[in-house]
Amino acid sequence: MITIQELLINRGLNQESKIKLVRHKDNRCDLYNKYRNDKEWFYKYQSSQAKPVFKDTDYIVSFIGEEGLSSRFIGVFKVNSVEEKNTYNTDDLTDGNYIYNLEKIENVYEDLTERVIIKWSNPISWHQWITTKEMEVIEIQPGLHYKQFNDYYDFILNFDELKEIVDNQYKDWKRMLSATKGIYLIHDTNTGKLYVGSAYGEEGIWGRWSDYVKTNGSGGNKMLVELINNDHTYAKNFQFSILMLLPKTITNDEAINKERLFKNKLGTNTFGLNCN
Repeated sequence: MITIQELLINRGLNQESKIKLVRHKDNRCDLYNKYRNDKEWFYKYQSSQAKPVFKDTDYIVSFIGEEGLSSRFIGVFKVNSVEEKNTYNTDDLTDGNYIYNLEKIENVYEDLTERVIIKWSNPISWHQWITTKEMEVIEIQPGLHYKQFNDYYDFILNFDELKEIVDNQYKDWKRMLSATKGIYLIHDTNTGKLYVGSAYGEEGIWGRWSDYVKTNGSGGNKMLVELINNDHTYAKNFQFSILMLLPKTITNDEAINKERLFKNKLGTNTFGLNCN
């Protein structure tokens, strides 16, 4: 068994320092999404505490809580100082009685950051001294994997998430999306317009959605191409989801007929982004 303590000490973490392991999870907001898309906000959140939880602490080893007790390592931070306040805005998650000056340690743990997953030892305590109990490293992933595959109908991927999944060839997504053909939906969150498409190639939905990544979001579709040509970053507005699964044995014509049915139901030829 490899522990996070062993891993970090082998990288030079000073055993003589006072170090806390910290697991962030908050039912008031999606911290994982905040960290992924707005690190400045997340670091303010981490620095702001209602109680002096980092008192007499030299370093914190920071994690984001995932499902169950799984926790993703996001860095080591030096505790430089603290500002104590008499009052704070309780509605602001980045405000608190204690504002810590935390400095991220760079160029030491970068190849571990966002990749190492540990099993948190105590679900009740979100912060504890590093010497309290060893915590097992249960996985080292290829990169930040925000959305884990659970079910075909339980997700909506924005384009950046889809690109990350395809570029990194995440095994769970590739296996499941390659296993089926289907009818999918692209939602343009900027205009509210919809595009209905069908995936009936040999690689199923995975193959078709990979085409969108390769073409910067257009997939070769006429109206999407126009949007991308006018603004090469426009795909950031696209959200991908699955409307219907189709068997791998379905013919191309049968799949196209199903696609046409959904276009008619959603009116995407008249009011959306389909043009046939």
